[in-house]
Amino acid sequence: MENSNSKHIVIGITGGIAAYKSLSLIRLFKAAHYEVKVVATKNALEFVTKLTIETLSQNKLYYDSFESPEQYSVEHITLADWADLVIVAPATANCIGKLTHGIADDALSTLLLAFTKPIFMAPAMNCNMYQHVAVQENIAVLKNRGVHFIDPTGGFLACGYEGKGRMEEPENIFRIVTEFLNNQNQFKGIKALVTAGPTYEPIDPVRFIGNHSSGLMGFAIADALAQQGAEVTLITGPTHLQTGRAIHQRIDVQTADEMFNEVMKYSDQQQLFVMAAAVADYTPKTKAPQKIKKKEQELVLELTKTKDILATIGHQKKSDQCVVGFALETENELQNGSEKLQNKKADFIVLNSMNNNDAGFNKPTNQVTILSKNGVVFESEVKTKQQIADEIIQTVYQNFFIP
Repeated sequence: MENSNSKHIVIGITGGIAAYKSLSLIRLFKAAHYEVKVVATKNALEFVTKLTIETLSQNKLYYDSFESPEQYSVEHITLADWADLVIVAPATANCIGKLTHGIADDALSTLLLAFTKPIFMAPAMNCNMYQHVAVQENIAVLKNRGVHFIDPTGGFLACGYEGKGRMEEPENIFRIVTEFLNNQNQFKGIKALVTAGPTYEPIDPVRFIGNHSSGLMGFAIADALAQQGAEVTLITGPTHLQTGRAIHQRIDVQTADEMFNEVMKYSDQQQLFVMAAAVADYTPKTKAPQKIKKKEQELVLELTKTKDILATIGHQKKSDQCVVGFALETENELQNGSEKLQNKKADFIVLNSMNNNDAGFNKPTNQVTILSKNGVVFESEVKTKQQIADEIIQTVYQNFFIP
């Protein structure tokens, strides 16, 4: 009989030699009293058998061949509702590509498109395939959508090559997923507002003052909070990034003034503010009604200060509201970050340095120092922005929301 209090895990198995490791993964989750169901592709069953999977999982195997289209249609939705988390191990380049481009032509790919809760993928493939630009771009897209990746390791591969492409060991996959589940829903019931991206301040109908912010850090934080149960409102400047499926609401703006107005509209309802947007400090005093022609040697723009969103929220926040600001500095980082923390009345400042080549705008990685009224409370190593986002929200949770 199924334990109603246990977590429900779906393990997706695709067609690669690493499929044999998935059997150990099933055993680990079952030994820890998780309910496990397995969805396999047709090619996966060339490496592991239906009988073995069903014996280990103690549940029916879902795979490509269904008795009828009606059963196929119903079961992938039922399974999506049942599961708390899906882990695809191994995840082939084919499976990753299908999810990236919305292809649903078998049981596993259909389930993944219907699934709105956390998805983990543990890639396994030839090292050259893994490094191929198409595969790396697909992985980057899925990460931006909130899919979690457990990177492969280096070593000798079944194909005879040596390089990065071996699926992570089942014990490490189990540890990563269970740690995630144990930390999940820490922000359940908390309304969080996150700002992200740049603002564009118009000079004329075709030109603007902007910055190099991609929005990656803010989007990663919004996704991390949503995965932890928060009801997230994401207010973003112009960006090509797509919103993770767990985000409650996304609001797109262009200018600092528009972002200020949207933040203030929702400010009374929030318990957590994470101001990760790179908001322009100045905006043109007037916007030319027509495109400015290139006539004179010099063009002089008169600029005026924008409204300070972080300072406004910081000065009016209530005792149960937490405000997290960001600072990007080029010199005297700690001093400038500490002054910003005090002047803006924030609870935390996440300090970025432009002096680190692996951090900053338009980089997939970041390194941060988190300051609070008690001084430095966290210093990260260089990690992906998704990993940094997890560390930021855990630091905020432990230093503000835990009594």
